[in-house]
Formats: sequence, C-alpha cells, structure tokens
Amino acid sequence: MCIPRAECRCHPVRYFAILSTQRSGSGWFETLLNSHMNISSNGEIFSVKVRRSNISTIVETLDKVYNLDWLTSASKNECTAAVGLKWMLNQGLMQHHEEIVKYFNTKGVSAIFLFRRNLLRRMISILANSYDQDAKLLNGTHKSHVHSPHEAEILARYKPTINTTMLIPNLRQVEEMTAKALENFKSTRHITLYYEDIIKNQTKLIEVQDFLKVPRRDLKSRQVKIHKGSLSQQVENWDDIQKALSGTLYESFLHADYRM
Repeated sequence: MCIPRAECRCHPVRYFAILSTQRSGSGWFETLLNSHMNISSNGEIFSVKVRRSNISTIVETLDKVYNLDWLTSASKNECTAAVGLKWMLNQGLMQHHEEIVKYFNTKGVSAIFLFRRNLLRRMISILANSYDQDAKLLNGTHKSHVHSPHEAEILARYKPTINTTMLIPNLRQVEEMTAKALENFKSTRHITLYYEDIIKNQTKLIEVQDFLKVPRRDLKSRQVKIHKGSLSQQVENWDDIQKALSGTLYESFLHADYRM
C-alpha cells in the first residue's frame, strides 16, 4: 500500500521538459506545475551557456536533472512523481535536436510544448522585458516576472515602439521556428499547449496532469500578469501596427484577445 506523500515509491518517476520560447508564459506555467506536490520543474537550466555548449554538456546536465541530483527549491524529494525543466528552443535544443530526440526516447522524457497563439502580444512582452533589463524600473532591479499588482502596473507603463518594417518577417520567423520544433520532436511523447488556451480553459491543466500521470490537483500561481487589456494601449505606434498587419495572415493578432 502506498504511504502518503510518497507517490513515486508506488510509481516510477516520470521525466518531462517544457519546450517553449521566451515570453510565452513558460515561467507562469512552471509555477503552476510546481504548486503540485508531486511535480518538480527545475527552471530554465540551459540559460547558462556552458551547459549547452555541446551535446555532451547537454546530456550531462539532463542526466543530473533526471537522476534527481539537481538540487533546487523545486525539489520535493520522496514525493516527486514527475521531474523536469524548462528549455527554450534557442538554447541548443534545435541545434542538437536529433541527439536530444534520441535521448528523450531512450530515457522516456515527455515533451510539453508551450507556445503563444498571439505572437504580437509576445513581441510586446519581449520588447518591454528587454527595456527593463537596462531601465530596471522596480527600484533598480530587473524582474521578468512579478508577484504584486503594483509591480505589474509599474512595468506595464512602458510602451514599446515596434519596428513595422520587420514586424511581419519577425512574426513569420517565430511561426517557422515553432513549426520546425514540432516537426523535429514529433517522434517523442508530447503534448502541445497554448498560453491563451490555458487561461481560457482551466481543464487544460487537468490534461497536463493526466499527461504526466500524476493525481489531479488544483494548480495555483502567485505570478501577476504584467500586460493586461487591449493591445492598442500597450504600444506607442498602434496605428502603424494596424496598417502593417491589416489584410495579412497576421491581421487576427490585432483582434484576438483574452481577459485575465
């Protein structure tokens, strides 16, 4: 009989990797997963360049994580039933995809793809976050994620100006990269999620828990969304953006929205 808080003594530990792009909600999503007593996700480990310098260092790092040798605040010791990490597509993942797919399939690592449908929103978030890396609007400190409405309000005051000449090529580039990632990793056990869908439909979080084969729980996050409301209020040159995207494949980004 299983004892309380020792779920992985009854079942093998499942391995996973959240595969995403910057400013696509992966940080928020990871905090949701880590609110589950049986899930430990260890952050954006490959943001440290030396860990992704070649396939050998990548495999060595993955082995540490999946052998439960990676000690972080996410670690939950004997109650861990699913352990993983967050991995951006531009952190060696695409460059070494053949070897990584082989590793995933050999080790039984499941991939959780997380993308944004509205790539215009993502671009605004990237530009604002990049600005704050230098401006450090929160008392001289840069924060990519915040936990209070006051901090979110301060960061949201900055409205970037988008280069409309490069707007469509940049949107197309992200689309192509995500499509290529899905193609490269199609032989792995995987699930594909979109940030907007999770916000609109909380049953998506149940799907993720079922995918990881952990007991269903009510998942929570303390993170506060920074950019809320209409996109037109979040950029300086909204009229120019409308002109650039109207009548194109990306026109829906001007109108597709959500509430949070």
